[in-house]
Amino acid sequence: MVPASIQAQQPFTVDDADVTEHKKFQLQISHVFDLLPRSAHPSLRQNTTVFVLNYGLIRDVEIGVDYPLIVISNAAGTTPKTIKGFGDLNFHVKYNFLKEREGKRRPALTVSFAMEVPTGDTAKGLGSGLFDYSVNGVLQKSLTTKTTFRANGGIVFAGNTSTGLSGIRIRGRVFTAGASLVRRFTPKLNLGVELTGAASSNRGLSAGQLQTQFGGNYQLTEKLSLDFGVLAGKFNNPRAGAQIGVSIDF
Repeated sequence: MVPASIQAQQPFTVDDADVTEHKKFQLQISHVFDLLPRSAHPSLRQNTTVFVLNYGLIRDVEIGVDYPLIVISNAAGTTPKTIKGFGDLNFHVKYNFLKEREGKRRPALTVSFAMEVPTGDTAKGLGSGLFDYSVNGVLQKSLTTKTTFRANGGIVFAGNTSTGLSGIRIRGRVFTAGASLVRRFTPKLNLGVELTGAASSNRGLSAGQLQTQFGGNYQLTEKLSLDFGVLAGKFNNPRAGAQIGVSIDF
């Protein structure tokens, strides 16, 4: 069996109901290569390395922080040709208040609260320039012993979901939703697919986000997994992308 503590959401955008074990840490590092939407021209590509550190504060409660390092590549003849720097700093609290029980129909339920601090340089397109707050709910249900369904729904209050040039950058509440289906094919290999989206409260769908991703993780050791995914998006999401990363429990 894959340890429950390592079955985090990475590489998926859809969050899971699980939290880091009490008095334990989890470090996630991912690198994402994106082809930006045509609306971002003259910027063409974005590489984002995200560092996430989670800690089990008390039983069923996790706190965490993440910080993205962003590199934006512009079209030939554009000055500057490359923009790089750290984006906005994010903090979160996550509470798994209802657990799934074997043989019972009820799902696991989790709620999280996140705060984004505008540490990224807005002039370079690395940050939002806004203090932002969001809440997200997670439903997780085992359909079989090997297949798990997850669904998310949430609200971003300041209306900015961007990381660098990827995401919604207008003000106003944004409603987010997503669902994933993940299957354990071997004791070490999980594969899944997800669909996520976001819509602004004061704009049409073209000002929103829509993305699908196929990915999974492979357990290298008991406490270390290799995470990978490929994605395609519309509107304010990257047109295509790929990511690779690791998750470490300690």
